[in-house]
Amino acid sequence: MLLEHFFTPKIAHSSYLLAGKDTCAIIDPRRDVDLYIQAALAKNLRITHVIETHLHADYISGHQELAERTGATIYAPAAAQCEYEHVALAEDDTVEIESVRLDVLETPGHSPEHISLVVTDTSRGEDPVGVFTGDTLFVGDVGRPDIFPERAQELADALYHSLHEKLLALPDHVELYPSHGAGSLCGRSMGARYTSTIGYERRNSEPLQITDKAEFMRSVTTNMPDAPDHFHRCGDVNREGPMRLAETPHLEALPPRTFYDLSANGDRVVLDVRSYDAFAAQHVPDAWSIDSSANLPTFAGWVLPPDQEILLVAENVEQAKEARVWLRRVGLDRVIGYLHGGMSAWAGEALDTERVHLISVEELHERVTGGNHLVLVDVRTEQEYAERHIDGAINIQAPHLRTRHEELDPEQPTYLICGVGLRSTIAASLLKQNGFAHVTSVSGGMEGYSAAGYSERCSVCVNPHGPKTRAF
Repeated sequence: MLLEHFFTPKIAHSSYLLAGKDTCAIIDPRRDVDLYIQAALAKNLRITHVIETHLHADYISGHQELAERTGATIYAPAAAQCEYEHVALAEDDTVEIESVRLDVLETPGHSPEHISLVVTDTSRGEDPVGVFTGDTLFVGDVGRPDIFPERAQELADALYHSLHEKLLALPDHVELYPSHGAGSLCGRSMGARYTSTIGYERRNSEPLQITDKAEFMRSVTTNMPDAPDHFHRCGDVNREGPMRLAETPHLEALPPRTFYDLSANGDRVVLDVRSYDAFAAQHVPDAWSIDSSANLPTFAGWVLPPDQEILLVAENVEQAKEARVWLRRVGLDRVIGYLHGGMSAWAGEALDTERVHLISVEELHERVTGGNHLVLVDVRTEQEYAERHIDGAINIQAPHLRTRHEELDPEQPTYLICGVGLRSTIAASLLKQNGFAHVTSVSGGMEGYSAAGYSERCSVCVNPHGPKTRAF
């Protein structure tokens, strides 16, 4: 038996190659599948199985792409009722890859159709080696049942039984292979390690210490980080089968005038993926700003309308191509082109530009302590805001400003602060689209404010590889 782990940052996604001598399975593949094909070729393996533990909510899966390119068979939970050709898996089913056996456990909770796969290397014995838990059990955390709000209590109940009656019934030595790690919003507070064991998690995972079912259900259905918009549509795409990548639009290099004409159409959005300070200095009017060094797929999936075509502004073609890959991973397939020559070419055509005023944390502190009346909006999560914030700041998370901008006065100068400046510039672009003319973003954010000694350091900033509740 051979196991290889693949980790996709930003969406914090783990997928796996599980092999015998000549053949292998890919478990929970991401959408762009070349890395699995190359890994199998390097080991002289044939990909014969593509297995999904559940209908992934946070990314588009590569199951059909991979099956079509390799001839592999897709295996998916029977309860998912997938609309493409596949082998449906239910409790007590088995899947064999030469001497490797996968025993299926139905483990609903994070989603209604979820399964886990217990791995046994029969060439060595009948004791299980590991378990692919998908999004039911993570390192240091458990799956969130509130992605389906109307079924949250039902799924929390199911999650408790999946954990305590099935997964925790496995021997302590069994290795844990989850589908996500620290940084994912599929749980509340995952650890940074990729793997663990059932025994270690049984003794040390905070949610698993809650043995009272009612208290456990309350814990996993309250104070959860907000679920981005694409969490509510990716599952259906994965059930129906996503568009093949070859069928998505070609990325066109668009001269400024052509870009301008296309962007003037109300059915398209402009997404600027340059650094937040570059966007602040000069950008296309009404453009969204999502710095590519931030969590581009999560925020794009959260705020961009999925039914509109996307025009990119990037530093260069390589950045535009990389942004398109990330956007496709969350189902934003309608990327039709990028601004050829960038903002310098745009300005060279005498086309209108806009800017966002940036100030340092020192300037903000002077204004906060100088008796000035400020409208200061902290666009971080509620958890981050509760941990520490500037007195008088209003907490509205950046994506929520799509509707909650109505709580603010567009005629008043508005200051925006986040962790370092990435999310506040997303918020600034959104406010400007809604008629806010005087928008200022704080460069360095609360992290810089703390570094200057004006506030305590936050636990996430001090321990960047520990459990996280913020989405970047």
